[in-house]
Amino acid sequence: MTSPSVSRRTALKGLAGASAAAALGGCASLTKPGPNRIVLENSKPGTRDWLLTNTRVDPATKWRCPWIEGYCSHTRVRAGDELSLFVSTNPASPFTVDIYRLGYYGGAGGRLMRSFEPIPGKPQPDPTIGAKRLRNCAWEPAVTFRIPTDWLSGVYLGKLTEQRTGLQSYVVLIVRDDRPADLLFQCSDHTWQAYNRWPTQFALYDDGKDQWYWGGGVQVGFNRPYGRYCQIFDAPLSQGSGEFLLWEFPVAYWLEQHGYDVTYCSNQDTHADPRGLLRTKGFLSVGHDEYWSLEMFRNVQAAIAAGVNVAFLSGNAVCGRIALTQDLRAFERTGVFGPPGGTRDFIAMKSLAHERPYANELVGAHSTGPVTGGADWTCVQPGHWLFAGTGMKAGDGIPGLVGWEWHGDPAPIPGLEVVASGPTQDAPGKPNGGQFTATVYPGPKGNFVFNAATIWWGDGLSAPPGYVRPSVYTTPQGPDPRLQRITQNLLARMIGG
Repeated sequence: MTSPSVSRRTALKGLAGASAAAALGGCASLTKPGPNRIVLENSKPGTRDWLLTNTRVDPATKWRCPWIEGYCSHTRVRAGDELSLFVSTNPASPFTVDIYRLGYYGGAGGRLMRSFEPIPGKPQPDPTIGAKRLRNCAWEPAVTFRIPTDWLSGVYLGKLTEQRTGLQSYVVLIVRDDRPADLLFQCSDHTWQAYNRWPTQFALYDDGKDQWYWGGGVQVGFNRPYGRYCQIFDAPLSQGSGEFLLWEFPVAYWLEQHGYDVTYCSNQDTHADPRGLLRTKGFLSVGHDEYWSLEMFRNVQAAIAAGVNVAFLSGNAVCGRIALTQDLRAFERTGVFGPPGGTRDFIAMKSLAHERPYANELVGAHSTGPVTGGADWTCVQPGHWLFAGTGMKAGDGIPGLVGWEWHGDPAPIPGLEVVASGPTQDAPGKPNGGQFTATVYPGPKGNFVFNAATIWWGDGLSAPPGYVRPSVYTTPQGPDPRLQRITQNLLARMIGG
């Protein structure tokens, strides 16, 4: 399925009758002199050459591609900063690097930004198992360069191609800026790293005994490649790219398709740069945004108090509390943003601190038992501004959109409204006792906080090149005009607030 050919201007114009304030706010943003940077960027030639076409996993390790793999010296950089790429080829082989910015680009999904001539490659050593099982690579840099000043904020993939056999993998990088923008898209890179099992079973979820451990005392870090994604399905394009292409790219692709003025940041920016959150009208948590530090929680809380709108287009968000090292290159799980017993699952979680603040006090709802499952995203308040122009009635649902982790247990926040809710299931006809709740609550300055209560929100917006649709507990059905309209309504309110 493809998204309907409706321009952002047309969509916002259509809101006027049902939600004048929202529509006028969104249209006001569109009447700035000249096109915004995202529109200009996406008018440039795109290509699908960014897609990996030849991937392989070593069956002895399950997750890694030792023939060609790498990582970046920084998780995020600004234009003008220096970046090093660390690459290993085993056996030794020359390799090329092609760097692409991801976006819409006429449906191609990427634009070539820079290519490097073949670089001599060699095997780089596997790191020792350090304290708390940290695998901290200390590889020699393969290439070092300065980020050009004209590289717009976004998610960039370095496509690594080994010349001996043509095998490929990625490195992933977030380019950020400091400009005011309508929307700030936060990448969920702490969660990407938490589930990264490179080189074998060294995720945050493995204590050397249990491959799905949920306690403390384990560290993971960014000084290593991303192995292939380890849950739900096989996703070859996740080789080196974390989880961005799985859950977040459909949202970014759709935003850039419709010309929204969006800029990008890392979880680590939310942690370390609280003032940076105040340069936007709307902060977006996207996809699978599970791991937050207490500093992240407090910084977003302060942004809401200052009048920033927030949308959690995510599920399982703000669940695991982490402590980061001073250089932000490693972290460990230290607690849970939820009440004791709130998840009804994961025995090892009982060993962690369960104390306030709770996630639902920020998000509106939070992860609760049985944590996993699926459902139709079912309207319960059709008169709400969120549903304007959708034609949805109470009980109407967007099939399979809720999964595979979600939010429930809404907080007793004054003015909080449940806009969509329903029972979750382990499979069609097999309810599991859960209840998802999507919520909206007011901020103190006419702003608001929206909680979508699903990881799969992006599936209802777009299906970019390379996208793999999930199917577990339930199966989302792809781009849906109602979900697209709901998101347009949401963003119009955010931008106009």
